[in-house]
Amino acid sequence: MKINDAGRINAINPYQRSTESQRQEQMKKSTRKDEVSISDEAIKLLQAQKSGKIDTERANKIESLKQQVSAGTYQVDAAKLAETLAPYFKQSSEN
Repeated sequence: MKINDAGRINAINPYQRSTESQRQEQMKKSTRKDEVSISDEAIKLLQAQKSGKIDTERANKIESLKQQVSAGTYQVDAAKLAETLAPYFKQSSEN
């Protein structure tokens, strides 16, 4: 009776081949690189910022609001806030 049959050792090779092919597939997947895309609107915004076409009225308003917030004098108009939020609460209560 033979203890070590030569045919049994060859039976391991298909398993090794499948694990090697899986490793190769994983290596191919891991070498893929990430892609970044920028929307057309973002490109236009970046171009406007670079060219210096900043809306001065808007910039002045933002600066004023920053100063009010930092000084603690900014007041929220509760009626305007409620008017803006009301449609969202109406939609959520209907669903």
